[in-house]
Amino acid sequence: MIRTLTCMPVLFLAILSSTALMACSTDDETEQSNATPSAESNKPLTATSSQPETQLHTVRTAAETARDQYRHPAETLMFFEIEPEHTVVEIWPGKGWYTAVLAPYLRQHGQLIAAHFAQESPVKFFRNARQEFEQRFLNKPDLFGNLQITELAPPERIQIAPAGMADRVLTFRNVHNWMRNNQEQNVFDAAYRALKPGGILGVVEHRAPADFSREQMVESGYVSVAYVTQLAINSGFEPAGQSEVNANPKDTRDHTNGVWSLPPSLRGGDIQKDTYLAIGESDRMTLKFVKP
Repeated sequence: MIRTLTCMPVLFLAILSSTALMACSTDDETEQSNATPSAESNKPLTATSSQPETQLHTVRTAAETARDQYRHPAETLMFFEIEPEHTVVEIWPGKGWYTAVLAPYLRQHGQLIAAHFAQESPVKFFRNARQEFEQRFLNKPDLFGNLQITELAPPERIQIAPAGMADRVLTFRNVHNWMRNNQEQNVFDAAYRALKPGGILGVVEHRAPADFSREQMVESGYVSVAYVTQLAINSGFEPAGQSEVNANPKDTRDHTNGVWSLPPSLRGGDIQKDTYLAIGESDRMTLKFVKP
């Protein structure tokens, strides 16, 4: 039985911020068409009545908080049932949009593991994103805790964490990237191995129409719910719920440059820019799977 958002004993209440706490890149992560991941005040992330004294501060830029209206981080992480003592693996975090939310939350009692790009990747974007990520998040335990980094570069490097160690494995807008190199099943298998029995895989991904072919998914960046669900089932997961928290009915999903036509990428430049800004970010599935 899936618990609803209103009755879940999870500590997320809100992530509402308007001013940056630190000077860092104001560019949101940029999704690239060539196997690039999508994967980017001071009002605290406050606790529920289970820990009313806890104040969990998030350190984010103004550009990052501007994306909250599309990404709904508090509601999304509540749906994935993240607890502050969990060991969480975030797959391909890019420059760290979600890391800046997760790391402070897990800092005191939990553990965040970033399964990042290979440090010596032949893809320049990957190398640069990894470097920016390390500069921002490593060696700052007072802000981000003891964040650890592993490497995911399938098919060669697919151990994202020691087997059976993680309570949660999360990935945000990345499945289409793995599909470009036919590695999506390998990644789902890696997530299954990393999780404890009873652990949860949380997936947020651009949502394709049900009739999209695999080729259309790769070209557009939109993936069908059925395709993602089948990947999870193939790995041994059981479907455990779907949320519409990241749905966007204004997204027609038929754009000239696929999902990258929309913000934050706006790949078409000024062509129909106002139209795409009015749509906002993509329509997204938010799926939860459990390891038996």
